[in-house]
Amino acid sequence: MTVEHLPRAGQPGKTEHWEQALNLLYINFRDYSKDALRAFDVEDIHQARVNSRKLLTLLSILDPGHSTGLYPVFKRAQKLLGKVRDTDVLIESFRKRRKQSKNDGDKRSSGLLKAVIKHQKGKRNKYRRKLTEELPKLVNKELDVLWSYFLNEQLAPMVAKRDPNVVMRELEVAYGQRKQACKEIFRKEAGSKEAFEALHELRIAAKELRYTAGAAAFALNQKFHANEAIYKNVQEQLGEINDKRLWLETLNAIGREELDIGKKTWEAFISTLKAEVLEALQHNDVIPVRGL
Repeated sequence: MTVEHLPRAGQPGKTEHWEQALNLLYINFRDYSKDALRAFDVEDIHQARVNSRKLLTLLSILDPGHSTGLYPVFKRAQKLLGKVRDTDVLIESFRKRRKQSKNDGDKRSSGLLKAVIKHQKGKRNKYRRKLTEELPKLVNKELDVLWSYFLNEQLAPMVAKRDPNVVMRELEVAYGQRKQACKEIFRKEAGSKEAFEALHELRIAAKELRYTAGAAAFALNQKFHANEAIYKNVQEQLGEINDKRLWLETLNAIGREELDIGKKTWEAFISTLKAEVLEALQHNDVIPVRGL
């Protein structure tokens, strides 16, 4: 169960705005984390991770030195949840692809994908066990005490010292620099490992801007309010490329022998994935690419 809103007494000041926004995220994070451990529902896992990510975003603005001790806790929780979430997403994407292969009468690809799904389920079970073991050690009464102290004693002076608009501008400058560097690499070595790594870093920078614009919207100037949608679009375009690369990397990491797949079937499928990565790359309009 999540909290939709918090009651307000009168017109809150700057610190109260921050407290309301932070506490809403914290309560939702706790609720979703508890629900996630109950049944590993994909949406509960996703929302617990999203709320932890937003908490990390706001804490990074207020406390870049991580002096409160909260950041490492949320970071570890996010990592644990992320491992399960990422395998959930991979399994679902491979399931959809297998369904399409079956509809197309491609039995070989369908068989390969069935083996990949089985392998990923085993991996997910390991991540779920680790989440079950470690998350309760992080999200507990001790964390509540730390959180309460942060809100009551540490938050106000941090709010007085930090301006999220300055942080947002710094993130925009960093994104612009990464984008320019990425363009230069693609001009020289389009399709190289270095180029794809630069694209991945650019996606992360866009994601950070998107989350900051969304989570800190209540404290940002009007000129930044459109940034969440702008950088969500960038993240989605680059994410499509990254997802297809991830499929390819996942298969290569597992290996043909582990999946017990014939060489011809394996090579044909890998070739198809490589072509799809290049196609997604050519169709993005964030970093224009030609000649691949």
